[in-house]
Parts: sequence; structure tokens; C-alpha cells
Amino acid sequence: MHPYSPPPPAASDSPAARSQVSDSQVSDCPASDCPASRSPRLWAGALATAALVAALVPGASGAHATGLAGAADNPYERGPAPTVASIEAGRGPYAVSQTPVPRAAVSGFGGGTIYYPTATADGTFGAVAVVPGFTGTQSSLAWLGPRIASQGFVVFTIDTVTVLDQPASRGGQLLAALDHLTGSSAVSGRIDRARLGVMGHSMGGGGALEAAKRRTSLKAAVPLTAWNLDQTWPEVRTPTLLVGADGDTVAPVASHSEPFYTSLPGSLDKAYLELKGATHNAPNTANTTIAKYSVSWLKRFIDNDTRYEQFLCPLPEPGPAIAEYRGNCPHRG
Repeated sequence: MHPYSPPPPAASDSPAARSQVSDSQVSDCPASDCPASRSPRLWAGALATAALVAALVPGASGAHATGLAGAADNPYERGPAPTVASIEAGRGPYAVSQTPVPRAAVSGFGGGTIYYPTATADGTFGAVAVVPGFTGTQSSLAWLGPRIASQGFVVFTIDTVTVLDQPASRGGQLLAALDHLTGSSAVSGRIDRARLGVMGHSMGGGGALEAAKRRTSLKAAVPLTAWNLDQTWPEVRTPTLLVGADGDTVAPVASHSEPFYTSLPGSLDKAYLELKGATHNAPNTANTTIAKYSVSWLKRFIDNDTRYEQFLCPLPEPGPAIAEYRGNCPHRG
């Protein structure tokens, strides 16, 4: 393993300032004064005081109280409270390392590269496998690796067994990659194997749907300008964000992403984002809109982090980068 040295952000990326999380967070307060070591009586008193303030002071039960409750209720939250700037930034709050996985060292897929938060102080992370499209290699989606990992995920960009593999095969390879990631990979101890997701471009996006259909325990799927001859997906139980492009002539939205979205169960948390002024290969270069909503979707459903709901509900409005956005709000998951 070796530290990842990120390239300069692409022109389409936000230049927002970035911060890093250290490998350890050590308090210099005496043991008797640290909050974690205070007596149950003092802790109970603090809770009682907080409850009294919430009851007596208007607004005291708002954002601050909600934030404290959310942190207590959800052990999977990772990183600081998000902002538009933080999810549009070229890098998130975590420093990222990477490790290669040689083709010869695995079976069921073609190897790849694992990107992961360097810090260990926050515990384990959810993980996402990402597969390229027809004739593509992992390099075509390499920008997603550090970008998503820096937001608090382990990301595995993979190569396929052959570049001509069809969507069903790519779906199986995504699952094989997740099994390797959580089983025998060098970073398996950093991953919560119950919190996994898939992404893919073109036939890889079709593969992400195939993977979600086969393994209903997956927490999130993000197919990007997906291509698949199968247009109906009523079997999918995984929250799914489909990303299409209004200028796609390879997988036109009218015969791919839109019917894929429509066929998903109405009871499922699902969304359809159509990029404006974009083509089939839009996901192959750094794209702020794709990153912003992919990160929000993965955080919301892999980490169950409701702090990211604000970027998904109410539904985003059409604008310079978005031709259309559909979905169900509020989300059930």
C-alpha cells in the first residue's frame, strides 16, 4: 500500500478547500475530565439538563439537538456535517491511500485498485465496487476512486475478465470484487461487510443493476448511463440512483435509463438524474454533478446518514447541469 497522490482537480470540479483527518484523534485532557470517562451520574445530569433546555427554550430542539440525536442513533455517520461545497469538492475530508490488486491474485474479475481512507480513528467504512463499460478499463473511472473514498468509503475500481464482457457478467464480477474486498483483501478489516454498494458505467451500469438484482442485501446502486437489453427490474430491492444523459446516443435514456427507473418497484427508494448537455461517456471524466449526487446517495443509503437527505429531497430542480430529476421523497430507508 502507498499514499495516493491526487492529480490536480479537473476543470469541472469545485475548487472548494479540502481538509484531512489525522490517523488518530488523541485528547490531552486528564482521564477524569474527558467526557467518555465521566460518571453515569454526571452523564445523566447532562442529559437531564439538555432535555430541560429543549423543553423550555424555543428552537433548542432544532438542528443542534437533532445532530446530537443523529450521531447517537446512527453509528455509521462518517465525517463532518456536509455542505454543498463539501460534496462538490474534488476531495472530501479524508486523506486517501490506494493499493493495487493484480489480476493474477484474484478470480472472478480482472483485478483493480482499492482506494481507502488512510485514517482508522473512525472505525470501519462502507464499501463500493465500480466497474467500467464495454471495452473500458478501470482507468476510465479512476477519478471516482479517490473522490468517493475521500468522503469516507472504501472504493474498488475493477477491471473485467475481458473488455467485451456483457452486463450480466459484469454484475457477477462486481459481486466477486465485493467478496474479495471484504474477505481476503489487504483492507478487509477497514470494511463493514454489511454496508456495500455498486456502481458502473454503460454495460457496467447494466451490471450494477444485475448485481443489485442478484444480491438484495446491497445498500445502494448507482448505474451511470447504463446499457442493458433487459429493460425491466422489478426484482431490485436496493435503493438505486440511475444517471442518464440527454445527449446519449449509445444508451438513449428513452430506451435505457428511463424504463429502468420506471420498472423499479414503486415502494423502492429510487431516483433518476438526467445530465444536461452530456453524452454517454460523461462518467469517464471528473464530473461534479455525478459526484455530488452519487456521494449523497451512497452516504444516505450505505451509511444511513440522513444528513445527506437535504441534497436529495426536495428533488433537485432542473438547471445548467440537470435536465431532469425524478424520485420519491422523503426516502423510506
